[in-house]
Amino acid sequence: MNDTEKTTRTLEGRVTSSKASKTVTVLVDRQEQHGLYGKLLRRSTKLHAHDESGECHEGDLVRIAECRPLSKTKHFRVVEVLARAAE
Repeated sequence: MNDTEKTTRTLEGRVTSSKASKTVTVLVDRQEQHGLYGKLLRRSTKLHAHDESGECHEGDLVRIAECRPLSKTKHFRVVEVLARAAE
C-alpha cells in the first residue's frame, strides 16, 4: 500500500430517516462478544450520512464510507444503495 492510498472505513446499514435535505440517518447493527461471559450481544449505532443525489429512502440498505467532517454530526457519505425497500 502506498502512502497516497488511504483505507476508509465502510459500513452497511438500513436508512431510518431521509427527511433532511441531502442527509440520511443510517442504523448500523453489529455483534460483539461480552468481555467476561462470551455471549454475543447485538449493538446498533445511528449515523448521519451525506446523500448528494437524494436517492435513498427509508428502509433502503446502503453502504456508507467515512469521510471528512461535513457538519457537526455528519462524517459519512453514501457510496451505493445495495437494496431498495419494499414499497
